[in-house]
Amino acid sequence: MRVPVPLAMAHRLLNHGPTALVTTAHGGRRNVMAAAWVMPIDFDPPRFAAVVAADTFTRELLVAAGGCALHAPLSTQADLTYAVGSCSGRDGDKFDRLGLACDPGTAGAAPLLHGCAAWLECRRLPEPANEERYDLFVLECVAAWADDALWRDGGWHFPAVGPHTIHHERGGRFFRTGEPLTAARPPRQTMAPNDSSAKLK
Repeated sequence: MRVPVPLAMAHRLLNHGPTALVTTAHGGRRNVMAAAWVMPIDFDPPRFAAVVAADTFTRELLVAAGGCALHAPLSTQADLTYAVGSCSGRDGDKFDRLGLACDPGTAGAAPLLHGCAAWLECRRLPEPANEERYDLFVLECVAAWADDALWRDGGWHFPAVGPHTIHHERGGRFFRTGEPLTAARPPRQTMAPNDSSAKLK
């Protein structure tokens, strides 16, 4: 079930670097694409950077609508993720062609796909120079949700056996998000005021 995530924690939904799905809609048209290069860049308000190539239908709708929705697909959706990243929405509605179920967005026009681990509705913060030169869009999250079977106490809890988020390497080859590993907290260090190593902080 989709449950709300506080915006102060929204960056955690994609902080582990999964492949994302980007949905957009404007003027009666809609689209979904896969994006490997999406990452959080700020906490409060939560902001993300996403690379959306100049020739994509998603970019056309994103600019026209002023926003989009980011999703974290699951390993059960690897085929779907590869499919939506391998064809253009200009050739026909991908939702209809692939039988994708979705709900209307709550904060914008972009639809929310069923079956994902996370959903983030975002508005575009126009940065024309970065968009033109690097295809890099800055997005501010205005609403966020996660699958309550996988998210609790402010973090991901993927089962040993079951769905995980995915990471794209190349040509339809993905890795599943792996086993969590918690590093030991480093010991506190006392340094003299003129200790040059203090500058490394």
